[in-house]
Amino acid sequence: MCGKEVPIAKPMLVEGTKLNLCSNCVKFGDEYKGSDPRSNSPVPKSVIEERLQRRERRMQTRDVYSVTTRELVEDYGKVIRDARESKKMDLDEFAKSILEKRGILARIEANDLVPDDKLIVKLEKSLNIHLREEVQSGGQVGVGGKKSESMTLSNFIRKE
Repeated sequence: MCGKEVPIAKPMLVEGTKLNLCSNCVKFGDEYKGSDPRSNSPVPKSVIEERLQRRERRMQTRDVYSVTTRELVEDYGKVIRDARESKKMDLDEFAKSILEKRGILARIEANDLVPDDKLIVKLEKSLNIHLREEVQSGGQVGVGGKKSESMTLSNFIRKE
């Protein structure tokens, strides 16, 4: 920091930046910790590096054709009704307890209305049930029953 030429400088952090400081300037910095030898990932050295690491994780491409997804169970209405009745609540009481309209809950229990994610979480929490399940999604099957990597024109043409 001071610009002196010194034979031995100590690595220190000054406002999030690693600097090699002389013995006089060491008082202006914090101790520099390199990577942790016990972990595989390095310890973030500054706020900027931490933000860059978070951005990199966020920007990674996701596989939209992932193998498992969480889907609403097929008979969600029956599951909700059975759980509500096991708590000995009628539809009006239950609607008031979770601050929802009776008609919406009636339509959901009849499988006429698919609840949104917020309502699913609310129902799961209040009734202590699971309305979503892990579903295995199969890969695309191309011509001849072989697994296809991508869609081609032959997937859309009907051969007679």
